[in-house]
Amino acid sequence: MSVSVLGNIDPDSVVEGTEIRALAERAGLRLPPQHLADWSSLISGLNACAKEVLEIEDYYPKVDFDLYPRTNVHRPEGPEATDKGGWAWKATVESSRPKNDLLKGVRVTLKDNIALANVQCTNGTGAVDWVPAVDATLVTRILDAGATITGKAACENNCFGAISDTSVTGPVHNPHADGYSTGGSSSGSGRLVATGSCDMSVGADQGGSVRLPAANCGIVGLKPTWGLIPYTGVISLEATMDHVGPLARTVQDCATLLEVVAGSDGIDDRQPYNLALGTIKYGHEIRNHLLMTDKPLKGIKVGILEEGFQDPMTDLNVAATSRAAIARLEALGAEIQCISIPLHKSSGLIWMVALPIAGVKQGLLSFPIGRKQLLFPDRAASIGPQLSQAAFDAMGPGGQNIYLRGLFLGENFGAPLAARCTNLLRKLGDEYDRALRDVDVLVLPTAIFPPVKLRTPDQMIGGAREMSPFKMLSRTIGATYNTASFNCTGHPALSLPIGFVPAQDDAKVRLPTGLQIVGRKFEDLTCLKVAASWEQANDWKTFKP
Repeated sequence: MSVSVLGNIDPDSVVEGTEIRALAERAGLRLPPQHLADWSSLISGLNACAKEVLEIEDYYPKVDFDLYPRTNVHRPEGPEATDKGGWAWKATVESSRPKNDLLKGVRVTLKDNIALANVQCTNGTGAVDWVPAVDATLVTRILDAGATITGKAACENNCFGAISDTSVTGPVHNPHADGYSTGGSSSGSGRLVATGSCDMSVGADQGGSVRLPAANCGIVGLKPTWGLIPYTGVISLEATMDHVGPLARTVQDCATLLEVVAGSDGIDDRQPYNLALGTIKYGHEIRNHLLMTDKPLKGIKVGILEEGFQDPMTDLNVAATSRAAIARLEALGAEIQCISIPLHKSSGLIWMVALPIAGVKQGLLSFPIGRKQLLFPDRAASIGPQLSQAAFDAMGPGGQNIYLRGLFLGENFGAPLAARCTNLLRKLGDEYDRALRDVDVLVLPTAIFPPVKLRTPDQMIGGAREMSPFKMLSRTIGATYNTASFNCTGHPALSLPIGFVPAQDDAKVRLPTGLQIVGRKFEDLTCLKVAASWEQANDWKTFKP
């Protein structure tokens, strides 16, 4: 690297040779003593430059509070006010001059890792206290479409939880049975949509966090193609796996919300530059598609992913309901065939190793390297170069697990393991692409078992029967078996409610289950059409195998 600017070295910026030598020694290096003065001059100049950069005004999208006023911002308290844990924050945010009426009169909530200026963004954790000064791109687009944003939906601690009892704002109960999980980490989004506390919600998904709550709560959730919706203004976990997506009670509503938020914003480097806002009229296309009442899926080829049913933890009732739902697609004109992708069975293993390697720096320390996007210096400054003991304790076992795994893998395996994971995940994506040359969509259960029970109050941290980290995390084994792989590959994946199944611990308790529909990249519309056709022809609440 050349030195383009030496910097004006003031006394406060001088880095002595002894400090340089200690810096090198911590990295296992030895510098010749005669070079220390030179390095002192060079690093002192750099120190001055860094301080000067921090004096330059930051650059981020300014919020016009006259155009987008927000009122009644507050933290609800108590089971009724929070809708049994669904709400993190309540507010009223609207546009005084909407650009269109696609969402006129619609109440929308945001997962609590999405920036809404002047409203605290907890990310489900007490580890970081952050009130953003910006609105996420999708916030502006939703308001421009005439919607009212009514608040923030609770999410699991640091978005690392598949069971809805880890959020700093409290447990979130399944809308169909108190004491059971909504799934996570977009737990509040799933509940609020299902109970009618809002009409639509936007969640984030790095391993299943939109689709699992959708499946567990009996609503529609879409993890779109990677890069279709801008992630700008949303707290990242791992940029190559980050997705935001809509949750709604119907496929039509899901498609309309997607139409409002999809398209490049010129900031998020996950996105193609040539995909303008409004390029595909998803909502309009689904409305037209649903006018086809006779064989609406004629010509559509559906592949049943065999490995999606083969994990030993797959619940027999979930599998039977999924297969019965798939059979109904044939009656709608679809051609059904079986597809085998053996690597799918190992995808969770690869994801489990890949996520912590990058997720510690990007997600937990807010230190993404090599990205071109909107970042949050103020939030990063409050975290520091490593987690404090207080921050680590506040994360709970999910975040702690990622942090310790990341430290261990970095120290013991490093770059070679990260490189191997990257290559294997590309292979996984190629395998799905190969299968999708022969079929239009793949279908498989979203969650392979029904929602599990939440911890009881005495099992919470500090309780008389506090769960150990191993026991807490063991509850999530298998939860993302069919979902995480599509975060790694970027394929669109939609969860559609298809019926109720018995809880595994109590057959009298019946909970929703979902079918996952996976399509080719940027062919999200095909997934929506398949889902909408099934939804129109069947009542999921009464559907039985």
